[in-house]
Order: sequence, then structure tokens, then C-alpha cells
Amino acid sequence: MLKRLYAWTIRMAEHPNALWVLALVAFVESSFFPIPPDVIMIPLILARPRRAWLIASVALAASVLGGLLGYAIGALAFETIGEPILASLGKADSMAEFSTRFNDMGFWAVLAAGVTPFPYKVITIMSGWTSMPLVTFIMTSILARALRFFVVAALLRTFGAPIRDFIERRLGLMFTLFVVILVAGFAAVKFL
Repeated sequence: MLKRLYAWTIRMAEHPNALWVLALVAFVESSFFPIPPDVIMIPLILARPRRAWLIASVALAASVLGGLLGYAIGALAFETIGEPILASLGKADSMAEFSTRFNDMGFWAVLAAGVTPFPYKVITIMSGWTSMPLVTFIMTSILARALRFFVVAALLRTFGAPIRDFIERRLGLMFTLFVVILVAGFAAVKFL
């Protein structure tokens, strides 16, 4: 099934309405779809490098809106299904503790998931589930997704097809290293 979804997504990059398909994929990927929008975004930018910023902007807007859907899923699923189940099992207190710890690091969790290969949808749902402040969630999602999509757009616009392999194989690692260094830097400043 995943291979068919991936093949469909690749085919849609060549569709006349590919920008709308990109918006749809970026939207649903932020809450439940397994294929990242990069699969459509990369060929679109390679085919039309002058539209790189528009393509990245569409992916950003749709992804953040989809993240809000993920947040709502987390908020609604926890309130209607998760909380009663946990209360009946006597786990409501431990979930409250987890919620507090997640929200204490919420900015970093959303930022890391927004730019690294970690599934962003997991964090969107967890953010709603733990009642992360919506403004923090939205602002961090915008920052993280803009960083991810506009770096990809800039690389493709500047270097073209030769950079594609680097983006597909190593950019996630580079973003992960960036987040680790950023967190380590803030931790060093805090404890020095």
C-alpha cells in the first residue's frame, strides 16, 4: 500500500494541478498521511525553479493548516477516547505528568519534528493531546516548516538537479544535527 501511495505521489508531481496536489499532500501529511510533501515539492521546483518560493509557500501554508488538524485530532481523541480509558486504568495522573513534561519542551519538540525526518504528524497530534498552548504550536510550526521547505527550495533553485541526491539522502541528517547543536548551545548558555 505504501509503495502505491508513493508512486501516486510521484505521478502527481507531473499533473497540471500539481501545486494543488502538493497542498493536499502537505496538509494531510501533517496529521495522518505517510508520504512527505518533498516527494512532490522537489520535482516541482526542479521543473520550475523560478516558482521555488511559491511552491515552498504552498507547502508551508498547507502543512501548518494540516498541523492544526493534527492538533485537533490529538485534542479531540484525548478528550473523547483517551482520557476516559486512562482514568479507568488509573493512569490519568501519569498522563498529566507526561503532558507537563512534553509541554515544557514543546517548542523544541515541534521544531525538531518540523525540520527533521521525525514524523511531524506525531508531534501535531501529541501537541493537541497534551494541550500545548496553541500559539506556541502555531508559531513553532511556522518556523520549523518554513525552515525545512525554504531551505529545500533555496538549494534546488541554486544548485538544481545535482543537489537532489543530497536533499533526499542527507538533508534530514543535516537538520537533525542543526537541532542538536542548537539545543546544546542553549543548554550550554543556560548552565554556564
